[in-house]
Amino acid sequence: MMNYIWPLMIVISFVSSIITGRVPELSKAIIQGGQDAVELLIRLLSMLCLWGGVMEIAQQSGITKTLSRVMKPILKLIFPSLKKENYALEAISMNVTANVLGLGNAATPLGLESMRRLQQLNKNTEVASDEMVVFVVMNTAAMHIIPTTVATLRSQYGSENPMEIMPASILTSVCALGVGIAVAKIGNYLGRRKKK
Repeated sequence: MMNYIWPLMIVISFVSSIITGRVPELSKAIIQGGQDAVELLIRLLSMLCLWGGVMEIAQQSGITKTLSRVMKPILKLIFPSLKKENYALEAISMNVTANVLGLGNAATPLGLESMRRLQQLNKNTEVASDEMVVFVVMNTAAMHIIPTTVATLRSQYGSENPMEIMPASILTSVCALGVGIAVAKIGNYLGRRKKK
C-alpha cells in the first residue's frame, strides 16, 4: 500500500507546486529536507553507537544477564510454555532489557535472535506460535523507562529539557504493553478455541 501512497504524494506535491506557482519553494523544501534527514541520521547514528556500546559493555560485564534473571519470573508468567526453555527466555529478556533502557534500535538484533529461537520451538513453522505473537506485540509496545531516541530527537530540535517526557513516556508505554499483551492473549485463546 505504501508503494502507492508515497509516489502519489510526490506527484500531488509537484502538480500542486506547478499549479500554485510555488516550484522554487518546493525545490528549496526538497534540498532542506534532504539536509535535515542526513543531520538526523548522524545524530541518531551517534546515539545508537553510544548506547550500542553501553549495551555491549553491559553484556560483557554480566549486567544484562543479571537484569535477565530479574525479568525471568515476569517473563515466565507471560510465556508459560517456555518455563523450561531458558535458551529462548534469555534472548527475550535481553531484548526486553534493551527496550526498557530505551534502546529500540539496539534491541532489534536481540529481537531477531529471540524470534529465531522461538521459531526453533515452533511445531508448525508455517504459522506463528502464540509465544511469537505475544513477543511481537511486546516489541511493538516497546515498554521503556528511558526514552533515549525521543530525547535525542527533542534535543536536536531545541528542547531545553529533553527528558521531561519521561513520566508520560513510562505511563503510556506501560499502558500500551498491558493492553497489547492482554489483547494478544485473548486472541491466542480465541484462536485455540476456534481450532477445537
